[in-house]
Amino acid sequence: MTVTRPWTSDVDEVVLLGHRPAPVIVETDDVGEVTAYRGLREQVFVHDQGLFDRCDLDDVDADPRTRVLVVRDPHGAVLGGVRIHPATRGRDIGWWRGSRLVVSPGAARGTGSALVRAACALAETLGALRFDATVQEQNEVLFTRLGWQRRGNTTVQGRPHVVMDWPIARVQRLAQATKAPLGNLLAELTQGPFGGGGQGFVGDDAAPVPGSALLAACDAILPSMVERDPEWAGWCAVLVNVNDLFAMGATPVGLLDAVGARDAAFARRILRGLTDAANAWGVPVLGGHTQLGVPGSLSVTALGRSERPVPGGGGSPGHRLRVTADLGGGWRPGYGGAQWDSSSTRTSEQLRSLAAVVPGLAPTAAKDVSMSGLVGTTGMLAEASGCGAILDVASIPAPGVATTGDWLTCFPGFAVITAEESPSGYVPEGFLTTNLCGELVHGAGVGLRWPDGVVTEAVSAAVTGMGPA
Repeated sequence: MTVTRPWTSDVDEVVLLGHRPAPVIVETDDVGEVTAYRGLREQVFVHDQGLFDRCDLDDVDADPRTRVLVVRDPHGAVLGGVRIHPATRGRDIGWWRGSRLVVSPGAARGTGSALVRAACALAETLGALRFDATVQEQNEVLFTRLGWQRRGNTTVQGRPHVVMDWPIARVQRLAQATKAPLGNLLAELTQGPFGGGGQGFVGDDAAPVPGSALLAACDAILPSMVERDPEWAGWCAVLVNVNDLFAMGATPVGLLDAVGARDAAFARRILRGLTDAANAWGVPVLGGHTQLGVPGSLSVTALGRSERPVPGGGGSPGHRLRVTADLGGGWRPGYGGAQWDSSSTRTSEQLRSLAAVVPGLAPTAAKDVSMSGLVGTTGMLAEASGCGAILDVASIPAPGVATTGDWLTCFPGFAVITAEESPSGYVPEGFLTTNLCGELVHGAGVGLRWPDGVVTEAVSAAVTGMGPA
């Protein structure tokens, strides 16, 4: 199969000026094109440069996960290519690498740059959160000009090379889009003795109700989701609120809903999903408000009870980070890569058992993974705790069918990130997966630590700007 990918380079300027037809970069597994690409590699790396004795083929070429990009001229001849591939054997953990970049001497100026850009775009499309390459010293200038960053020196086949990193800002962009404005937006609301949750609970998933053992949580569903999938919106409105209470170690006691709909038939669809979820989690809908003749909207408030709620900001540098998640289910149809549905096929008993997770782990801090994804939520926990965090990517529980980039930035159904000073010995229900996968550290932001010990920056600073709790 051959897939055409858009790209831009100096060659585009030639095309726009009408000087010559444009070469095209494609991702390909066509045998003839791959063979032609490998032939170019042999000519350059074996015969011209003497970098290899007889052949430059290796295990990466035999790995079925390896992707090949080639440049074709208008007549279909291959003028260059590059391959990208997971850097680790076994499970793809989101660390990809580019290698064997080659360009024919007859290719147009800028072809190499275009191949590098296309490789970066493909790596990010495949869910990479780290993308690097080992390049010959004379090519460092090219990669630097394209935005790559030098990490260090090495040798390949006795020749000097440079290790270069392509900065991937997927997590940073998500955090900025979903959470970064909160500090300024909510500044006035947090004034007063109990504003924003009160001392020790700033930015938490639920807020303690003064003078009681009650906690309150409130979430609104995106209007576009309500219009597109009203039953699922009703289900999720319960899901996200109950998870917020579970993350603080609270037991849900009741829900209030506010529904807007264009007519009674549409409102009934929203309420059907809401009722099904309320029954599944065993939480009564105590009351609410319904308005017809308006665009679709939905928000739910949940009340829970806990004598000792677990804050999101109770961690300290040195505390270990743990992720506990339900990896069952799959991507919600129509929300691939964004919403993982682990709840709709679970029994009521299983869903209600989730209330025991945080009390059982007895953490110093806990947060339900929100729309900023697992890494962004970790950043929120760290920010509220007045520190930074490092996550070991290979140790994070993840379903095999999800790319690392998608899993660490999606809404995962049920997943909590907790900090612990020492393990409690608690073992969650068998359908859940739990693992230690990092620690809180001095500083700010979130780093991702890879199996080779390298830490890449995922979130550069505080996520919300609300500050420590």
